[in-house]
Amino acid sequence: MNKHAIYHITDTPYAYGKNLNTLRVVLRTANGDIKECILCYKDRYDWKDEFLIERMQIDRTTELFDFYKADISVERNRYRYFFKLVDKGNNIYYLDERGLRNYKIPKDEATAFQYPYIAEGDLYKEVSWLQESVVYQIFVDRFFNGNKDNDPKNTLRWGTSVTPKSMFGGDIKGIISKLDYLNDLGVDLIYLTPIFKSSSNHKYDVNDYYNIDPQFGTLEEGKALVRECHKRGIRIVFDCVFNHSGDDFFAFKDILKNGEKSKYKDWYFIDSYPVDQKKVNYYSFSNHIKSMPKLNTSNKEVKEYLLKVGEFWVKEVGIDGWRLDVCDEVDHNFWRSFKERVKECKNDSIIIGEIMHEATSFLKGDQMDGIMNYPFKGALIDFFARRSITVEQFNEILGQNSTIYMEGITRQLWNLIGSHDTQRFLTECEDNIERMKLAIGFQFSYIGVPYIYYGDEIGLTGGEDPESRKCMIWEKDKQNLELFNWYKSLIKIRKDNLSLVYGDYKVLYCKENVLIFERNFNGEKVIVAVNNNYKKYYVNLGLDIMAKDLLKDGVVDLSKTLILDSMEFKVWKKEGMFAN
Repeated sequence: MNKHAIYHITDTPYAYGKNLNTLRVVLRTANGDIKECILCYKDRYDWKDEFLIERMQIDRTTELFDFYKADISVERNRYRYFFKLVDKGNNIYYLDERGLRNYKIPKDEATAFQYPYIAEGDLYKEVSWLQESVVYQIFVDRFFNGNKDNDPKNTLRWGTSVTPKSMFGGDIKGIISKLDYLNDLGVDLIYLTPIFKSSSNHKYDVNDYYNIDPQFGTLEEGKALVRECHKRGIRIVFDCVFNHSGDDFFAFKDILKNGEKSKYKDWYFIDSYPVDQKKVNYYSFSNHIKSMPKLNTSNKEVKEYLLKVGEFWVKEVGIDGWRLDVCDEVDHNFWRSFKERVKECKNDSIIIGEIMHEATSFLKGDQMDGIMNYPFKGALIDFFARRSITVEQFNEILGQNSTIYMEGITRQLWNLIGSHDTQRFLTECEDNIERMKLAIGFQFSYIGVPYIYYGDEIGLTGGEDPESRKCMIWEKDKQNLELFNWYKSLIKIRKDNLSLVYGDYKVLYCKENVLIFERNFNGEKVIVAVNNNYKKYYVNLGLDIMAKDLLKDGVVDLSKTLILDSMEFKVWKKEGMFAN
């Protein structure tokens, strides 16, 4: 037995309340090292009865590790437990707080792991509507110009070349006029990049958090957008940045004017006075971006000001939540307060963080409901677009990423393949539609919330920012309708099959650039096959299942040899699980 690989702590994602009555327990061991893993548990104050027994099952496997899981319950939701491990040589070991040992732990032993109580306030409360959603990101200035009267003076002709400072006139009325298009596509959650008053086209340097920039519209038009979305069954999330403001925000302007005598001097991190914007002698976002001075969210006045901003747009405008820019550079206490205040306004609102890396400290249930899943994006680019990694490596990346978080969180991660900050996915694919279709197929059948960056659905291309922020193409004859219809089909399949939302994920086959996996929920079983090869592939899964092809008519016998065409994506549903 590889003792170094064995790991457990009484914290997420190794021990946590799935609900008030169920404790999820996870144990890590070396890959293929354990013959049997048994969880022994009881009420933490029970010194009389024998430990209850639960045989743990392998939930996930990576190249190095197996992750065993079990769900247990006791009457008062307070737990004492240890692990009994049997290795391949039938040697028995026990794991508790003292570590690994080769003798049995007596029933009155106090060194077992303790999970004192499942408290409601500590639960990670899942949002079912979020998990069932398809997200569509809109970069407002580039989506559609619905009101030329509010265009800035320097507005360029729609569709011409972009620069970092280009303005094209996209606005709120333009979005409202295209809601039926989004309805037809199947989108039910819109994420808008910032619309607050700012001098830039991207609006991540806010100078007024309470007003919509005039080039986008008015506050009343913002309310109308929310109403029109809700009429169509579409929810809407606004983007904002609380890590920094614009340099023309009232508090920073006062510091520029009054220096050390400014009553707002503690709202920011000033290195020396007078403030010099050429030297950038103050803490700003990224590499000395002078127009984005960093806010001190630990300051009580700053904190209260920003918390009220979060409340205002949910309570007064009716938005369904926030996407928060650079949220991992803001303190955890701020986000705990932010979540509490926002959820008091609308209990089922969502809070999504822009965190591009591992984010467990933000995803314990007290701050974010989810994050943008950039590791997912990177894996899809490498496997499908650039074809630079094998299917085994692809599966390993996703497997490692999924073991970091609680189970419910993985269903709420925004699985993007591109955004306003990154090169377009079709460009990553060297304009190869087959590669993109295969990637999208996987995106819509994997665990998590599928995410569409405006224009991806009609074949918009572009390199790094600003090329990734081109104007949306609305002329039908210039749109890639093959891609559009592919997206529509996949969205419908996902909505019609809850196993693709809530189902367990089990890999059935992973070799030679072919990945086949199963999603299973309440007996509904969907099997997905991905052939990332420019040739036919023959595979025998040996499954005694008759299944309906969800992309084409017909029923397939999965016990026989299957033929996957070049670069083909297949979705089958176990027969008897679909309506006639």
